[in-house]
Amino acid sequence: MDDVVDVDALVDALIDREGGFVDNPADKGGPTCFGITQEVARAQGYAGPMRQLPRSEAVNIYLRLYWLRPRLDEVGKRSARLAAELFDTGVNMGPAVAVTFLQRALTALNRGGKDYSDLTPDGRVGPTTLAALDAFLAFRGQGSGETVLLRALEALQGERYLRLAERRPGNYILDKISASAHKRAKRTGHEIRSNQPGVPRRSQGSRVSRKPALARWSCLPAL
Repeated sequence: MDDVVDVDALVDALIDREGGFVDNPADKGGPTCFGITQEVARAQGYAGPMRQLPRSEAVNIYLRLYWLRPRLDEVGKRSARLAAELFDTGVNMGPAVAVTFLQRALTALNRGGKDYSDLTPDGRVGPTTLAALDAFLAFRGQGSGETVLLRALEALQGERYLRLAERRPGNYILDKISASAHKRAKRTGHEIRSNQPGVPRRSQGSRVSRKPALARWSCLPAL
């Protein structure tokens, strides 16, 4: 595993996409700043106005709640691409949901239990989930295995977004995804620096383009 996750770059890119203070009446989460909801900010000890939430505080919250607590650093040791995708999904849907997607995908792809045992989709990255991920990547190959898992994760994410949109009048969820997709189209997403011999290292400011799962599915409404 030669790729290294630059988690600071992941968080910076995420905050840039989310923007500053937003108070959209259609968003049941209430006011946000840098993508952090007021509820989460309060739970993490920030008592000031959301409009004045320091960027450094938002960075610490993202690292603590969405990277370290769900143990995505352990996933990143095995696959930088998967860890970046799970981080992004976890911010949008909750870390436990993102990890559940990974567990469901691994179980669906274990060839009927021949490669490793089925996983309990409990939303926790533990020794059993990591062992299954190790086995999957060993059987399928690092590059091709990552690609297959990423597509499975995107499919699960897209299906969940649609279910949420169907429950909310006005398809606010799809509107929100659309805005995010346009932002990502203008920027690039996550920076993953490669240390592979013979592969040029990306510059510190370079980015890899990443769009939300729905933006990549032609069968869904145009975003």
